[in-house]
Amino acid sequence: METGGQRSNYEQKRRSAHDAIASIPHGARIVVSMAAGEPTALLEALAERIRSGGLQSTRATSLIPMAGMARTILAPEIRGALRWESMFASAVDRPLIQAGEATFTPAYFHQIPRLIREFMDVDVALVSVSPPDHNGYMSLGVSVDIAPAAIESARYVVAQVNTHMPRVHGSGWVHLNDVDVVVEADTPLPELLSPAPREEDSIIGSTIADMIPDGACVQLGIGGMPNAVAANLAGHRHLGIHTEMFVESMVDLIVSGVADGSRKTFHPGRAVFTFAAGTRRMYDFLDDNLAVEAHPVSYVNFPPNIARNDGLVSVNSTLEVDLTGQCCSESLGTAQFSGTGGQMDYARGAFDSRGGRSILAFYSTARGGAVSRVVSRLTPGAVVTTPRTEVHWLVSEYGTACLKGASVSERARAIIGLAHPRFRDELTAAGRQLGYL
Repeated sequence: METGGQRSNYEQKRRSAHDAIASIPHGARIVVSMAAGEPTALLEALAERIRSGGLQSTRATSLIPMAGMARTILAPEIRGALRWESMFASAVDRPLIQAGEATFTPAYFHQIPRLIREFMDVDVALVSVSPPDHNGYMSLGVSVDIAPAAIESARYVVAQVNTHMPRVHGSGWVHLNDVDVVVEADTPLPELLSPAPREEDSIIGSTIADMIPDGACVQLGIGGMPNAVAANLAGHRHLGIHTEMFVESMVDLIVSGVADGSRKTFHPGRAVFTFAAGTRRMYDFLDDNLAVEAHPVSYVNFPPNIARNDGLVSVNSTLEVDLTGQCCSESLGTAQFSGTGGQMDYARGAFDSRGGRSILAFYSTARGGAVSRVVSRLTPGAVVTTPRTEVHWLVSEYGTACLKGASVSERARAIIGLAHPRFRDELTAAGRQLGYL
């Protein structure tokens, strides 16, 4: 493990979770490692202190809270005593935001580290790391993303040292000197299982895979649709990976040799990501694997860096598309559903990539076919996640449409062609009434 000096440094900083959390002052603003990197033991101690009345007027923020937060600081009995400020909603905090029991902060994913450093006045950072090596370096593992900015900005940094956290190459390293307290707690990382595939997934997956040439660099999101894309890439060669989120299907692409990164023009030979969530199999794959690198989201999702990958093809999803091409990908009307995330980062970066393209995919209907996802106007209050000027390709189970260089009337006709046939006459009539056709 550590050298003698680092061992002494480690022992001096080692505390119980209870003692570490006891040093957090009233009114503190806390940034917590996101998604599968949530430091469960620290969250349990934090919830216990809040529940007992020992900590008041506390604010906490992160993205994509998972099971650990659901049963600790976002548990029903805690909500009135802690103000939760989400920056990307999940199933865990979505109901809280919609009920007015939590707030939401809109932000491009790549800008969040800067927001933390310059605009948020962070008191405490709670992060999860691997055990230190002999030089005192610990890995942020599956959650590099915003954590370095939180560590640099916070007045008090607590690191949960977890043997389950993989040591991931790249720049997600934290030295013992960068933290105030270490807490040893071995808790399995939360796992994120892929949803059951829908019938449309295989159609959309095949269509998108045909749009990805050999040698391309890909960014895929999570869900049945991206999984179907990955499955249809099995016959491709020399793909690269540059993605905000590393997902289970990427393990298969790398292990099979499909994604060898040999033609990447940015970090050649390496799959680059900023956070990861999947199964234990995936976490084990990431551990000390020279084929993958993790870096802060300000680096990975910075559009000019995305564009440094020739042939970058990004695949993301949207919830609602109007006839001009505006895409709402994060809300249902005024109700926040997820977040802005990195969709715009990749829409711009992929289009600026030499030979690249950004793809926004969607199912043509929702609610069992009762509602069209193609609409004449976005639902009142819907958030425009990707404006019409940034949308490149749209894909549904009914085909593809390239919007770049297309007039309003050309866009409207192409987008109506992506709608379910039973809604097309209605959409065409609305398009005429609005002056689009």
